[in-house]
Amino acid sequence: MSLTTLGLELPTDPRWVNIAEMNIGDILIDHAYCEQKAASSCISLIVQYSDKEELVEVLTPVVAEEWGHFQRVLKELRKRNIPLGRQRKDEYVNQLRARLRRSIGDQKEQLMDNLLLNALIEARSCERFKILSEHIADESLRKFYRELMISEAGHYRNFIELAETYIPAERVRERWKEFLAVEADIIANLEVRGDRMH
Repeated sequence: MSLTTLGLELPTDPRWVNIAEMNIGDILIDHAYCEQKAASSCISLIVQYSDKEELVEVLTPVVAEEWGHFQRVLKELRKRNIPLGRQRKDEYVNQLRARLRRSIGDQKEQLMDNLLLNALIEARSCERFKILSEHIADESLRKFYRELMISEAGHYRNFIELAETYIPAERVRERWKEFLAVEADIIANLEVRGDRMH
């Protein structure tokens, strides 16, 4: 799974994995909440676009899978006697939403943006999981993150393909390029932290 495969323009700062490994408890806590938010986001899309039959069909099993990931991360926390604690502010996602949100607009464009935002978060998560699966010393966590990396790559494609189901593919590709450019700028300017998955 390469950066090119995921479409991302900028790789994660190589310092991140070393800092993350030194703070693996914090990473697992933040990761747990990321999985919970991913499941919640899919539920919100299903509720908001309940008239979109294919969207409901595709995202319903994703909800179950993301919630399953949440449970698996909780298990990793329990193995290490680390409490879940409170959810942290997600600066990465907040900046994406602030810079890519439309105040008003065509409903189809709003749907496309909602799907592409989810695709982008999944793509970056997948890239981070790949880094953890290749570079951290804990063998069981390396295996864990490799499995999740494969799953998240599938989710990223689900959102892109759903956008192309409801909006012309050319328009989706055009907007996706805008998303990628904004995301690269955010990644370039975010502080490298070992207590955040993104």
